[in-house]
Amino acid sequence: MAPEAAERIAIESDGDVVTARQRARTLAIELDMPSTDQTLLATAISEIARNITTYATGGRGEVVIDVVRDGRGRQGVRVVARDEGPGIADLEQALTDGYTTGGGLGLGLPGARRLVDEFDIQTGPGQGTVVTLIKWAQRG
Repeated sequence: MAPEAAERIAIESDGDVVTARQRARTLAIELDMPSTDQTLLATAISEIARNITTYATGGRGEVVIDVVRDGRGRQGVRVVARDEGPGIADLEQALTDGYTTGGGLGLGLPGARRLVDEFDIQTGPGQGTVVTLIKWAQRG
């Protein structure tokens, strides 16, 4: 099986968020991921991609989606959301349920973290933000 190429999706609008969700779901289906896991992945993508349109400089960034494999025979969908926005000054606080600077419910980042198997965030004031999510497919 040839490795799948990563797909880059520019995020500038809610329509782009929907596109990112659909592309990730397509990969998840190809990996025979259960429909509930497909939904969890799509929801996590919505949360992190909407953060780009809400908080990033100019409301722009990108999402990169690809298939990842580990040394134990697992494969899954990896999503990397990246922007060159102001960054997050207090990451610990931003990962706390209920905390928001945008008037929402404050469930975006902590919610996304709960919905996937692996979650990593790199950010800092003036550095932009990179969020990496991985949802593993069950072994065949």
